[in-house]
Amino acid sequence: MDKVVSSAAEAVTCVEPGATLAVGGFGLCGIPSVLINALLEAGVDDLEVVSNNAGVDDWGLGLLLAAGRLRRVVASYVGENKEFARQYLSGELEVELTPQGTLAERMRAGGTGIPAFYTATGVGTQVAEGGLPWRYDSEGNVAVASPPKPTARFDTPEGEKEFVLERAVVADVGLVRAWKGDRHGNLVFHAAARNFNPLAAMCGRFTVAEVEHLVEPGELAPDEVHVPGVFVHRVLPLTPEQAAEKRIEKRTVRPAHPTAETEGA
Repeated sequence: MDKVVSSAAEAVTCVEPGATLAVGGFGLCGIPSVLINALLEAGVDDLEVVSNNAGVDDWGLGLLLAAGRLRRVVASYVGENKEFARQYLSGELEVELTPQGTLAERMRAGGTGIPAFYTATGVGTQVAEGGLPWRYDSEGNVAVASPPKPTARFDTPEGEKEFVLERAVVADVGLVRAWKGDRHGNLVFHAAARNFNPLAAMCGRFTVAEVEHLVEPGELAPDEVHVPGVFVHRVLPLTPEQAAEKRIEKRTVRPAHPTAETEGA
């Protein structure tokens, strides 16, 4: 089945107002920036996003945030976005902060049909006991707090320990960016972009992938496929210019040390 679509606008027609999105990427690495921009242009709003983070103020999910399109974010790190902090603290945005490994496993579980799982992460903290501020009101009071989660004790090699129950994430739509992909939706991710992208692809009921390099079916060796096409419903081939446009959150360099050649110049 050929799943290739001709435009980003066509690719995101599956996203309706109020939808929950699972978005791949880590920081700005491997984010589906073209699909995010298409959502911005489409004007879809009232979205809940499940992603490791929320981009930066002028790129990635930060664009949707600045436009007021997000109502809720489930993430593990949000420290690079001032507008995110402003909306959260002023009561405009609901935020469920989740430990990073737990978030990854919640998405993986959703993609594999596991409804919930027990983990030791968060036991004895507000993650398990509840009370984390999900939403503030306009005066800075906690309007919505996280509920307590069920716990249970299990035998481990170190003895009996307490664990907390975490529910899986199943999103309406998954948005991901792949290094390579074929027309059937088989995807390959490059280096650090193989972070939350496979998980986002798996846990979306309907998944759209933007692909830097489109290949024909059969060109990808089965062993190199990270996400099989059964999880992917639409494939958007990127232009060379779109594939090359990538940003980093912060650029830190050290002063260049003079060399013998530059000193004598």
